This record gives sequence, C-alpha cells and structure tokens, in this order.
Amino acid sequence: MPFYRIVVTDSRKRRDGGWIESIGHYNPMIKEDNLVVDMERLNYWTSVGAQMSDRVKKITSK
Repeated sequence: MPFYRIVVTDSRKRRDGGWIESIGHYNPMIKEDNLVVDMERLNYWTSVGAQMSDRVKKITSK
C-alpha cells in the first residue's frame, strides 16, 4: 500500500541521507482527506529557498 511522507531534505545529501523535517503525508489509496500538509511550514521552507519536487507541487495544487 503506498503511503508517502512529505519531508524537507538537504539537496546536497544523498537520497536516503535523512530529512530535516516532516511536514505532511499523502495516501493515494483513500478518496477523502488523503493529503495532510502543514502549509505554514511549507510556506516557511519555500520562503527560505527550499524547492518543491514536481510531485509535491502537483499534489499540493489540487
């Protein structure tokens, strides 16, 4: 069953190098309330230069 965490990572570290902060999760298997994101933290991280992946941009724009 797929279940995805939305996390902040340092791009200079390898993919499995850990994350800085978990800001939400996404469960595509359920119909309602399948996305939980702390928008305050998302906005903070993007304001300090973090870049969202294409996938996160897509699911948060719904």
